[in-house]
Amino acid sequence: MHVPEELQYTRSHEWVRTEDDTATIGITDHAQDELGDVVFVELPEVGATFDAGDSFGTIESVKAVSDLYTPVGGEVVEVNEALNDSPEKVNEDPYGDGWIIKLRVSDEGPGFLSASDYEQFVEEEES
Repeated sequence: MHVPEELQYTRSHEWVRTEDDTATIGITDHAQDELGDVVFVELPEVGATFDAGDSFGTIESVKAVSDLYTPVGGEVVEVNEALNDSPEKVNEDPYGDGWIIKLRVSDEGPGFLSASDYEQFVEEEES
């Protein structure tokens, strides 16, 4: 399981990279592995606003459909349009080309897990 140190994580298996007032959000390597082959990602509209913890879309794999949750509140400033034609990018590069949305942060949310805390959380969840 690949867990980059520089990112922050949630118990619902999203990751966040914050630069200035913008948060890039995707799902973790563990989450994409559990989902299997991703076949569709429902993206929100640019300009939509969400509170921390809101569902902002869904991700569909050959196994299941899962809600995506934003760990921070804010306004959608960009969505990863490439996922419309190539949803498998989430499987291939979940921390890079497989990012899902970018938000202008207005609410930091309830807190995050560090990389090591997330790894421990996943281990406990699986046992």
